[in-house]
Amino acid sequence: MNIQKTAQKGFTLIELMIVIAIVGILAAIALPAYQDYIVRSKMSEPAAALAEAKTSVSEYYATNNAMPADSDKAGILTNPNKDIVASVVYNSASNLPIITATIQPGVIPGAAPTNPYGFSLSGATGGGNTLKWVCKSAAQSTPKATTVVPSKYLPSNCRN
Repeated sequence: MNIQKTAQKGFTLIELMIVIAIVGILAAIALPAYQDYIVRSKMSEPAAALAEAKTSVSEYYATNNAMPADSDKAGILTNPNKDIVASVVYNSASNLPIITATIQPGVIPGAAPTNPYGFSLSGATGGGNTLKWVCKSAAQSTPKATTVVPSKYLPSNCRN
C-alpha cells in the first residue's frame, strides 16, 4: 500500500476566523483614534482664523493705544466663508479683547446645531502697546459659542 499525504491547500476555517478577529480588534482600536485625529486636524482652520484676527487687533492696539470698537475697525472678517468656521466674533468689554471662532455643526462629533462649539483668544494689555493672548475653549458666556470644545480637540496651546 502506497499512502501519500496530500499537502494542505489554502487556509482552514479556524485560521480565517482568527485573522478576522485580529483585524476586528485592530479596527476597533484604530478607528476612534483616527476620528479624533481628523477632528483635531479640522480645528486648525478656526485657529488660523483666530490668529489672523489676533494680528489685526494687536496691530490696531499698537497703533492707536486703544482697543478697536468693533470687528470692522479691527479689520476682522466676521463671516470667513469657510467650511469649518461659522463666524468670528470680536468683543472688547472692559477694554479686554475676546475673539471667538464658532465652529460649524458637524465638525465636532455630538455638536447640536442649536449649541455650537467655539474657542476663543482673550487678550490682556502688557507693557507698552502690546497684548498678551490666551487661548481657551469658549464658555457659555461667549457670544455665539455655547458649548465648550472638548480639550482633546483643541490645538495644543489651548489645552489646559
